[in-house]
Amino acid sequence: MAINTAQCACRWILSRQLKFKQAVRSCHLQTKQALGPEEYKQYEDESEFTFKFSELTTTLAEPNQLRSKPDVSELKFGQVFTDHMLKIFYHEALGGWQKPAIIPFENISLHPAAKVLHYAIELFEGLKAYRGVDGKIRVFRPDLNMNRMNLSAKGTGLPTFDGMELIKCMNRLIQVDQEWVPHSEASSLYIRPTLIGIDGTLGVAKSNSALLYTILCPVGAYFDKGNESVSLLADPTYTRAWPGGCGDRKMGSNYGPTIRVQSKAVRKGCQQVLWLYGEDHQITEVGTMNIFMLYVNEQGEKVLATPPLNGLILPGVTRQSIIELAQELGNMQIQQRTITMNEVVRLQQENRLLELFGSGTACVVSPISSIDYLGSSIQIPTTQHSKPLYETLRNRLSAIQYGHFEHPWAIPIE
Repeated sequence: MAINTAQCACRWILSRQLKFKQAVRSCHLQTKQALGPEEYKQYEDESEFTFKFSELTTTLAEPNQLRSKPDVSELKFGQVFTDHMLKIFYHEALGGWQKPAIIPFENISLHPAAKVLHYAIELFEGLKAYRGVDGKIRVFRPDLNMNRMNLSAKGTGLPTFDGMELIKCMNRLIQVDQEWVPHSEASSLYIRPTLIGIDGTLGVAKSNSALLYTILCPVGAYFDKGNESVSLLADPTYTRAWPGGCGDRKMGSNYGPTIRVQSKAVRKGCQQVLWLYGEDHQITEVGTMNIFMLYVNEQGEKVLATPPLNGLILPGVTRQSIIELAQELGNMQIQQRTITMNEVVRLQQENRLLELFGSGTACVVSPISSIDYLGSSIQIPTTQHSKPLYETLRNRLSAIQYGHFEHPWAIPIE
């Protein structure tokens, strides 16, 4: 009798579990339908299983492992790294994410068949920490980077995670290496979280093991001093991204193939590549930057335009910030739309093209001075105005990042 009662109880529990799962799935689908495919991405990429900041361990470097800090005036981008790093392993066979650990900076050991080495199964992010005028260290809009990183992970079959947990772990890493955050408003601490597939097996397939790590490096200006404005090569022969691809993700496969074209630009006396797409030569990105165009329309109104998030460009954090700051200024129209080289040429010829500038975490805001296009040099008067928009936006961003006033985008590390 006791056995029959137990069996009945088990059947009742299983039936209720099935009904509960069906109800959850129904609610899940209704939510997705109500929000729409784009908005739903925010929910779809939240990982149920994640590492936890509360389980973070820290091993400090020995005195002989500490590195000498360079002079702030000599800092270059991405060449000097701090004393510690964050490492978090993922192994599907062990239940997923393992405990996060801060350790002394070290080389990474990989199996020769690791998927990151053969199939570029990897992604990364870039954000910065700033030492404010009040001495506080702030990180700029890290939540946007975490959302983008999870979307990249989803697209390449790597495990997703709770972005806030990684932010907490990275903040702790910055606290450990806080003396590496430059005491200068011309410098900052660059943060590079990276996620790679480390399965030691050949074959184009999902990686069941991964390594998420973060390294830090103090940086100065992205471009050489004395070259504030950049010149561009726009060659329609080359394409950086295409519809249905991964050009809107921060993955190494988006950047490696651009090096040969960048070399061509340098040989022609240009600093960066303006990437074009399609038969109508749509402008997409500038090197690793988003691009903006300020011009006067036929009604005499100022318009700030930037290419749309159509899968061809990276949804930049600085790009989004510039759009929001420009909206606050309120003295211009803001457009996210397709821009072609024919339009750029026409506006320049009609003296209605005011500014072109690039934006990104590394460079912040960089004015554009000229474009080499189909054998002609198009001169852009970006820096020739008394109060150019790019400078106003750059100064506003800098004031937020360095704590000249409190702003929700700049998150202090307590």
